[in-house]
Amino acid sequence: MQRNNCADIICIGTQKAATSWLHTMLNIHPNTYSFPNRRPITSTNKEVHFFDWNLHRGVDWYRELLTPAQPHKLSMDFTPEYGLLSVPCVKLCKSINPKSIVVFIVRDPVARATSALRMHYLWRFGRERVDDLSIEFDEDFLRVCQASDLFRFSQYVATWERWRQHYKDSLVLINYEDIASDPRRAILTLFERCGLSLDQLDEERRARFDEALGGRVWESQPFRVSTTVVNYLEHVLAPHRDLAERHFSIKFRETVC
Repeated sequence: MQRNNCADIICIGTQKAATSWLHTMLNIHPNTYSFPNRRPITSTNKEVHFFDWNLHRGVDWYRELLTPAQPHKLSMDFTPEYGLLSVPCVKLCKSINPKSIVVFIVRDPVARATSALRMHYLWRFGRERVDDLSIEFDEDFLRVCQASDLFRFSQYVATWERWRQHYKDSLVLINYEDIASDPRRAILTLFERCGLSLDQLDEERRARFDEALGGRVWESQPFRVSTTVVNYLEHVLAPHRDLAERHFSIKFRETVC
């Protein structure tokens, strides 16, 4: 019998907002399923990138990749770039994942952008240069901004509204700062939303859960970001921060470091 969804739990980002941590925590649960790593077609066992990299492979490929051997398990696709999808792509997602839980994590736009810049600079210039890297307001900075979709990732309300058109009753918003301040409460709240329980973890999985609770999966290297760059990001991203705070009735308090 064909499953209702290709992916039962979809995370659409945002990038650099603990999506990898959230996937790790959910993946510990015995009733969830992560597809086998097919890098570079996918990004590890977390990001399928079907709707942006692999659409040409077809829905049957996507469904086969995400179908667990045990039908009761919830399959996961955590691809932050899905937050940038167009309305037609979101509509397609809904047609093949009609009953999915869709998770969207928002983070202070300047803190998120700074973390993303550090990640992209390391990819671009190499991890061996961490000690002498510094993000300055120059041509490299402008190129990385463009290549990384830095500002589009900060358009939280626009992303939310595109997805809400099709996933109104199953769209879950998480504030990154709630994960940072009380990770246990954040993950247990999502467990409940997905029909999962901590009581279903055996002793070994419970130990892994407790160990991972306070950790990070991909932590950006904290090399220098110039004051000029931070001020520029504050200027450009302040409207997105203000709009998100009003729209979602939340408050961003994270500081850039």
